[in-house]
Amino acid sequence: MVMSREFSMNKRMILSALLIFIAVPATILTGVLFLDDRKYYFISLMVIIYAMIPFFLRFEGRRPQAREIILIAVMTAIAVAGRAAFFMVPQFKPVIAIIIITGVCFGREAGFLVGALTALISNFYFGMGPYTPWQMFCLGIIGFLAGILTQKGLLKKNRLHLCVYGALSTLFIFGLIMDFSSILMWTSSITWELIVATYIAGSMFNVMHAFATVFFIFIFSKPMIEKLERVKVKYGVME
Repeated sequence: MVMSREFSMNKRMILSALLIFIAVPATILTGVLFLDDRKYYFISLMVIIYAMIPFFLRFEGRRPQAREIILIAVMTAIAVAGRAAFFMVPQFKPVIAIIIITGVCFGREAGFLVGALTALISNFYFGMGPYTPWQMFCLGIIGFLAGILTQKGLLKKNRLHLCVYGALSTLFIFGLIMDFSSILMWTSSITWELIVATYIAGSMFNVMHAFATVFFIFIFSKPMIEKLERVKVKYGVME
């Protein structure tokens, strides 16, 4: 029984990885290369569909309970509200901190789904554009990896580990990928000089974003994780 469960979990992880690391970027690049970056609503919808498949597959043998869906909705709402609340301060947002906490507490599928939904929903307020699918992908990846690293025991639920992961993921996942997406949106003539110039120009914004992630993780991770873990134990959700 244990071996069967582990085999099922490995299959689900492989499927999740294929969808998130291959299907999602392939779909986004298809929009860039063949749809002139004009079908970003359609691309965003496809990213959400990819994110929902592994999330619902985790509930083998039963349907997800309403309270489990509500938890995802609540974490997404908190992240969206956090982004809106700090709109006047560029790059100083609690969004990635909340997505990391979601992945740590509820697993990789929930982490990716909350990340993707947060970017999509908040951009109805901040403005949609061809950058939206890229943001969905970056934030989703951060939540997904947080869940995997926690499951493997490589990411502990303490401030130090979470702050280090938050800083690195903000700088080298969100920052680098979004800077590269900017190049693709600006021009089709990509040169090393342009790449270096773009990364240098965006470095201060990425550092500020990483600092904000560390700040909000340090402040909110301990009380939020304690409450979310109690919710999991009390109601038996997201297990």
